[in-house]
Amino acid sequence: MPITGLFKTLQFIYDHPLNREHRFRALTRFVKWQLGTRLLPYAVAVPFGEQSKLLMWRGLKGATQNLYCGLQEFEDMAFLLHFLRPGDQFVDVGANVGSYTVLAAGEVGADTISFEPIPATFKQLRKNIDLNEIAGKVRPMNVGLGSQPGVLHFTQHLDTTNHVVSNETADALAVEVKTFDDLIEISRTTLVKVDVEGFETEVLNGMSRALGNAGLQAMIVELNGSGKKYGYEDAAIHQKLLQAGFQAYRYFPFERKLELRDGFSTERNTIYIRDRIQAEQRLQSAKKININGRTF
Repeated sequence: MPITGLFKTLQFIYDHPLNREHRFRALTRFVKWQLGTRLLPYAVAVPFGEQSKLLMWRGLKGATQNLYCGLQEFEDMAFLLHFLRPGDQFVDVGANVGSYTVLAAGEVGADTISFEPIPATFKQLRKNIDLNEIAGKVRPMNVGLGSQPGVLHFTQHLDTTNHVVSNETADALAVEVKTFDDLIEISRTTLVKVDVEGFETEVLNGMSRALGNAGLQAMIVELNGSGKKYGYEDAAIHQKLLQAGFQAYRYFPFERKLELRDGFSTERNTIYIRDRIQAEQRLQSAKKININGRTF
């Protein structure tokens, strides 16, 4: 691991909200993992959430943050855990190996649909579904989502940052693409997570019917500027969601508090909610969760 990358990882672990009372223990987990995977470089099932597990291995980037910190994206993952109820619908667009999918289906019991376009990553997603015995709650789909059906080309060796590329790019992988509206029916309370490395505009352009459906109560969207490589601006996505009846919020899990945002976050995912009052009732009435010795 490069020195700059190592420093950023250690800083992330040290500052993470679930580690603040047990920082030495968290750093010890990091050291043990780094040493252990060099001695035994195989996939290992590690605890995740209160009752779930995730497969991890040497070289895996994003998901290992869950090992070090409990919940990698604490505010957004905690929002999912507090907001969803058994029988609700969760749609994971850009599921990767399934961290959000496992939380929604395995920890909460929500009916989950997971989209992961890269075949090798999709295979790992299926393994995590099987590991947690949640196949009856999850419909995994090895397709991409866009503004219209067709074929797009993706990188395939960049872990959590695989993304759409030009078909002239060497080593690009051709992937079938469909639209959200063609595949998803919203007939109950639904939460959607969209993390597609800058292709969010195209995904949203393919879900016009869903955005107008009152059952789509909340969205977790990554807006970090990566859409510029496709000619898209995050501000336009933000305005599109505001026009669809959503407002942007930040969630504080320990206080179960929503804070209205003037804009969107470029440092973390942005949570969009249609009905704040209904969302707050769900958040405040959710059961308590204990991870890494912290209850929230």
